Amino acid sequence: MDSWLKYYNRQATLEEQILYAHLGDRVQEESPHTLIEHFRQLFIEGFGYSNPEVCLALEKIVFADFAEREFKFILNRSCYILINQWLNQPKFQGAIPQLIEQLENLPASSARTRTTQRLRELVTNFTKSEQYRSLRQLAHVLSPKNEDGGKAETKPLITLMPRYPCLYEHCLLTDDSTNEQRQKVKVMSSRAKQQFEVNLAKYITYQQLPKHSRSGKNPTLLSNEQLNVAIKQFTGKIDGSNTYRDLAEQFRTYSRWTPSYRVFKQEFHEYLTASIDPKYSSGQFGQKLYQQLQNTLPENDSQKLSDVLLLGTCQNLLNFLIVESPQQPTHYIFGDLTCNLGITPTIGLLLKIVLLCKQVQFYLEQRFAILFNHYEACNNDKVNWLVDSLENLNVAFSTNLGSVHLL
Repeated sequence: MDSWLKYYNRQATLEEQILYAHLGDRVQEESPHTLIEHFRQLFIEGFGYSNPEVCLALEKIVFADFAEREFKFILNRSCYILINQWLNQPKFQGAIPQLIEQLENLPASSARTRTTQRLRELVTNFTKSEQYRSLRQLAHVLSPKNEDGGKAETKPLITLMPRYPCLYEHCLLTDDSTNEQRQKVKVMSSRAKQQFEVNLAKYITYQQLPKHSRSGKNPTLLSNEQLNVAIKQFTGKIDGSNTYRDLAEQFRTYSRWTPSYRVFKQEFHEYLTASIDPKYSSGQFGQKLYQQLQNTLPENDSQKLSDVLLLGTCQNLLNFLIVESPQQPTHYIFGDLTCNLGITPTIGLLLKIVLLCKQVQFYLEQRFAILFNHYEACNNDKVNWLVDSLENLNVAFSTNLGSVHLL
């Protein structure tokens, strides 16, 4: 974060302006194939590029005092000058994974010059950065290779990135992402969510038809049986007479009359554990959950509940239930929940929090993005608990927070 602020607060050098302007001109005139080759000559090979002014500008950049700290932002912006243009034209979007792939294939031959050597060192460092990870995840979202469907157990988790639009804004963007990039990712996420909702609606509709006419394709990686259980859980009467949405609305209304924040936290604990297996909720988990709530913002215990207190409480709770931060990615509680309570009921518990405080949905998605990034290199069969959790999360969000009428 600190290095980004330094980059953001300083004025771009003349050499950076020359580089960005040149790339902006080229992307308007050259085909993606040609531009990718020129990009490789300029940034990867470090020689053979035909524009001496741009080569000199890049040389000054790589030997600048700030290069070690800030070259990753400069290279990232250079990539996005091309990517943003290609995202506007569907026929060119396939070039984006090809561009990003160039950064993974540094030449095996020795560098010809000191400048080439320095450039390769900086590009190698870039491939270890948050910016590069986000680029790789974008490449997987846009890669045709990921459209074959099915749960490929031997593939790494990152290949499933297209399936989880709730993670896009957290995984595909970094601190230095521009407003244009943020808007494009929001549009991508929105479209993917809507498509999933439409596919899920078709599946649910076909499930209500006679067996011989059921041909709706399961849009998840869950089995049909698992998906049907999830749909019933997230849309049915969870306590015999109320859906998750009903319970959230009732508790929200009731909480307006709660005399203090301390009392609210006690009642919040009851709201959360009411639909959980009593054997589990009355054990160690229930005690830990109660203690976690009591230790949340205790200086406000005598105050009336406010929207700010509710949001802070829910965020703190999601840290406890899922994961706290990228720096502390331990998730013992979440693992214990999915193993002992089951994945679908665990996602139901999280859904109760989001339905009570919808502003916290973005924060919940961010918690799952932390887990996704932590395990992105693992094969799917090693993290099937996370895959199934994300599939359930898609269903929970679509059935309760989506824009398509599903039932």
